[in-house]
Amino acid sequence: MSELPDLVQRAARVFPGGVLGSHRNGPGLEFVVREGRGAHLWDTNGRRYIDYLLGSGPMLLGHAHPAVVAAVERQLGRGSTFMLLNEPIIELAEEIVRAVPCAEQVRFTASGSEATFFALRVARAHRRREKIMKFEGGFHGTHDYSAMSVSTRSPKAFPAPTLDSAGIPSALSDTVLVAPYNDLATAEALIAAHHQELAAVIVEPYQRVIVPVPGFLQGLRDVTRRFGVPLVFDEIVTGFRLAYGGAQEYYGVVPDVASYGKVMAGGFPLAAVAGRADIMRHFDPALEGTGDYVWQAGTLNGNPIAAAAGLATLAELRKPGTYERLHRMGTRLRDGLAHAARRHGLAAQVTGEAPVFDILFTDREIVDYRATLTADGARIRRFNAECLRRGVVKAVNKIYVSLAHSDTDVDETLAVFDAALAAVAGETA
Repeated sequence: MSELPDLVQRAARVFPGGVLGSHRNGPGLEFVVREGRGAHLWDTNGRRYIDYLLGSGPMLLGHAHPAVVAAVERQLGRGSTFMLLNEPIIELAEEIVRAVPCAEQVRFTASGSEATFFALRVARAHRRREKIMKFEGGFHGTHDYSAMSVSTRSPKAFPAPTLDSAGIPSALSDTVLVAPYNDLATAEALIAAHHQELAAVIVEPYQRVIVPVPGFLQGLRDVTRRFGVPLVFDEIVTGFRLAYGGAQEYYGVVPDVASYGKVMAGGFPLAAVAGRADIMRHFDPALEGTGDYVWQAGTLNGNPIAAAAGLATLAELRKPGTYERLHRMGTRLRDGLAHAARRHGLAAQVTGEAPVFDILFTDREIVDYRATLTADGARIRRFNAECLRRGVVKAVNKIYVSLAHSDTDVDETLAVFDAALAAVAGETA
C-alpha cells in the first residue's frame, strides 16, 4: 500500500497548509521525499525525480556528495556544536576571505535571512542612519525589513514600499525606500535625494532570474561610494554559484558588505556576513556598552558540522573546469527550453544566467520586477505541474542547475520540457 497519502495527511495535521513554508506543488502533486542522491530525489513510493529545486539552491554538488558526507561524518565523531571557536569554522572564514573580493572579516549566522538582517544592522551602526534602499522584487529573506515590495501585485509609486506579509509593523515601512531594478537613473536620483538618511543600499546583484543590464551594478557602486553609503550585495543565491567569487567576481563589481549562504554550507544551516573590516568591527564584543556595538549571537553560528560540509563543498568547487562545466550544462538546458517554447509558438522569455534561470510566459523583455507581472501566471503553474507529473522538480520561479546533472539528465529534462510546453500550448491534454 502507498505510504504517500497517509504521510501527506499527517503533514496537513501538523504543519499549517501541510507544507514547510511557501513552496507547494499543488493538489494531487504533493509528495514526500525519502532520499536524495546526486541530481535525483526519490519519494516514499520509490518514484525518481530529476531535481532542479536542489533544496532551493544549496545542493550545487548534488545530494549526498561523497566528499561532503565523509567530512560531516568525520566531524560528527568530534562533536556537533560548541558555540565556541573551532578549527572548521576558522578555516571556512579564511576561505571566504580568500574567495570573496569584499571580505576582510566574516561573521556567521544560521540562515540567509539572518545574514541579510545583520548586514543591514551593521550598516546602520556604521552610518548612524536608519533607512535602507532596496529594489522592487528583490528577496532578502523573511525578516521584517526585507519582506517589502518583493511580490506585490499592486506596486506603489517609487520609493514607497508595500508590505508583503501580515504581522509587519507598519512603522517599519518608513525606514525602507524602494527603487526599480536595472533603472540606474532612478536609483541614482533616489540615492542623491535621500543619501543623508540612508544607512545602506541592498541589492541582489542578479535579482531572482533578472540579469543586470550593463553598467547598472557599476553605477550603483559609483553613486553609493560618492555619497558614502555602504553597498550591500545579497549573495545568498549567487555566492559560489555564478563563480567561485560569486557575483562580485562574475560581474566585476565589489560592494562594501555581502551576505552568503546556500552553496557556502553544502546544504547545512549556515550563512555569513562578510565585508570591510571598518564596518565589520561593529560586531566586536570589545565595543559592548558603546554606541558602536552591534549585538549578534546565535547558538549555531559557528557550527563545525556545517563548516565541515562547507569546506568540503568549496574544495570540490575549486577543482579545474568546475564552473565551465556548470555553465555548459546550464546553457544547454536554458537554450533548449527557449528553443522548445519557440517551437510550440508560445510567447515566452527564458531569462537568467546559466546556473539558475526560468521561463516566463510573456512577450515582454524581463528587465525588472514589473515586467514579470506581465507574465501569464496560470501558464507557469501549468508548466511546473506538467514537469512534476513527468518527474522533473523545479522551484516555483527558478531552475537550479547542479554539477551532479549529467548529459543524460539534461536529455531527459529537455524531453520533459518539450512535453510540458506542448501541454501549456494546448497541443496535448
